[in-house]
Amino acid sequence: MTDLQFPPLFQGEAVTGQADPIERAVALATVGTDSGTVVYNLTGPDLKASMVFAPEMPLEQAMTALPVCGLGFQAALGALAPPEVAVHLGWDGKIRVNGAVCGRFRVKASTADPAAEPDWLIVGLELSVTASKSDPGYDPNRTSLTEEGCAEVSADHLLEAWVRHTLYWINRWLDEGARPVHAEWRGLVQEIGEPVDIDDQTGTFTGVDEHFGMLLRTRDATIVIPLSSRLET
Repeated sequence: MTDLQFPPLFQGEAVTGQADPIERAVALATVGTDSGTVVYNLTGPDLKASMVFAPEMPLEQAMTALPVCGLGFQAALGALAPPEVAVHLGWDGKIRVNGAVCGRFRVKASTADPAAEPDWLIVGLELSVTASKSDPGYDPNRTSLTEEGCAEVSADHLLEAWVRHTLYWINRWLDEGARPVHAEWRGLVQEIGEPVDIDDQTGTFTGVDEHFGMLLRTRDATIVIPLSSRLET
């Protein structure tokens, strides 16, 4: 495998076989790996990767790393895919390509306390690169890059581009605050204004608060579902 090229202050570690990059990243972060470590697995039909953050802010604010990584991915695939390919993001981390689910982001952190500053926070990316409609488990609501006309998009180049474009959005977030992230992200989220069922609650997804908590209008009130509720334990 060719060594991947990442921006300065980022360093990569490849894993193979059934190894989960997010679990490897957790192990590295627990013993003190540097922020900017990218763990990736390119050996299967899916692109799997994770990025380690060391946020100097409370967890609820640090969860902005999730939409930031989403914006980085949308820009990366947008630069490599044919112009007719549409990429949208879900509040919960889903990635949709031409309307069908093509992958997801996962988030883990050293703490689940929204007010605490995590020692580390990891955003993982899982993306279906190739799939066959002849598979027994084929789901018409799911897709892969090859099925959407992106056969020329290689997993390694997409990974490099994701890290590069995510760095751009990290810098904007740190320099300008969450406002530009909000402005760009809202245009890529399909569910705003639609009815959703989440965490045993049913209502209309009307938008997000300053830390990307979901504003859910139910029959009786508008409630906030924190983005940190998407953390994996």
